[in-house]
Amino acid sequence: MFYPIAQKIMFACDAERSHNFALGSLKCLAHTPFNALWRQQLPAKPVTVAGITFDNPLGLAAGLDKNAECIDAFGQMGFGFIEVGTVTPRPQLGNDKPRIFRLPQSEAIINRMGFNNKGVDYLVENVKKASYKGVLGINIGKNKDTPNEQGKDDYVHCMRKVYAHASYITVNISSPNTPGLRDLQFGDALFDLLQSVKNEQLDLQAQYDKYVPVFVKIAPDMDSVAVQQVAETLLKSKMDGVIATNTTLDRSLVQGQRYADEAGGLSGLPVRDKSTEVLRQLRLAVGAKLPIIGVGGISDAQSAQEKLAAGANLLQVYTGFIYHGPALIKQIVTSL
Repeated sequence: MFYPIAQKIMFACDAERSHNFALGSLKCLAHTPFNALWRQQLPAKPVTVAGITFDNPLGLAAGLDKNAECIDAFGQMGFGFIEVGTVTPRPQLGNDKPRIFRLPQSEAIINRMGFNNKGVDYLVENVKKASYKGVLGINIGKNKDTPNEQGKDDYVHCMRKVYAHASYITVNISSPNTPGLRDLQFGDALFDLLQSVKNEQLDLQAQYDKYVPVFVKIAPDMDSVAVQQVAETLLKSKMDGVIATNTTLDRSLVQGQRYADEAGGLSGLPVRDKSTEVLRQLRLAVGAKLPIIGVGGISDAQSAQEKLAAGANLLQVYTGFIYHGPALIKQIVTSL
């Protein structure tokens, strides 16, 4: 009952202002009696993936809590895991506003945020303060003004900062909102980046006596040849898993709608089939060698089951959560 009313109020306001207000409220109220508005107990549906045991297979995707300010509140909603970030070595403002646009007719969002965040040191301090004891993924990226040739240095820097505090780390090379970032998904650039990441992971494992798996988040805008090439590089680089997929640049399913021509990544129902198809091709390419987190257009139990049937081991939601609230978590988890 609470969420439909809150959503109606927020959807009447600017999208980014509503986003910031919601996060601010969750942050302030997480440890007060008001958390009863979203706290829910869900049945245990444990699953072990990449050596990690998750309370249930449904997680919160990166991008919603970029600075790890609301970990406890999201944990209270019943997510099996939470992924924070994307975080960069240095704070950055991101792209010019407005940069979030709702397309309610399609339960979709277009964003061109551009990795706006307060920097990796700020995120780490928030993670240290959180009382959440579940699985926490930390999504890392590069600063906008870092040339691609030096991009691996940004990822390695972030890895060193977050390693001791993460259950797993995600290398984000698939956001469409940092110029040139997606170029890192292919060929020698991808292998060079992932080799550096793998070497650092092994060094940090020795330093902390703890192995933290590394996942790579890929885009949905790839043909079957590109998916095969990416899969081969992931296996060659000995990555621990892959997240499929990020947002899409394709506008074919939202043509004619308000904001459809805005630049940025499109998420929600319009990316559902495209994301699932990339996931399916990826599973065929990697077999049982890599776990896959399926994300993109999950808005109900049926779409969650589609991702699992296509080969996902775990699931994440973002835009569907914006449109349906904590009830979506309960619906999906109880259906599994």
